[in-house]
Amino acid sequence: MRILAIDPGYDRLGIAVVEGNPSRPTLVWSDCVEPAEGEPAERLAEVSRAVSSAILMHAPGALGIETLFFSVNKKTALGVAEARGAVLAAAGLAGIPIIECTPAQVKLAVTGYGNADKKSIGAMIPRLLDLPPKKRRDDELDAIAVGITALAEGLPRM
Repeated sequence: MRILAIDPGYDRLGIAVVEGNPSRPTLVWSDCVEPAEGEPAERLAEVSRAVSSAILMHAPGALGIETLFFSVNKKTALGVAEARGAVLAAAGLAGIPIIECTPAQVKLAVTGYGNADKKSIGAMIPRLLDLPPKKRRDDELDAIAVGITALAEGLPRM
């Protein structure tokens, strides 16, 4: 199965394509989308366009996305929720099934420990799949982790 994996964000969106099986996933592509400063509608449209473009380019069988984690900062949580909406709308328009992964599921799938920190996740990803040399931000690594988790979760729920 090929998964388009998203770490949703308003300022920065991690995006990756992972395929294969959970025991030995393969990274096809990954990037970080940073919408230009501007009106919220324009920023969310850029998020949606990036996801739609990745769907057209990579033809995933499902979209894996991390569920919203409510933090203390409500403004940040609202922006992430809006970005998730733009991502889910793009997937819905393309008819792509969704696999939602909680932060704890992602941590458990990648590190074996449901309360792992970002540093542990970043350290484990190169052990789980071959990463071509490239400087990656946390959001991009998180998207790869979501992709690994979505592969482990199996078929999407319709």
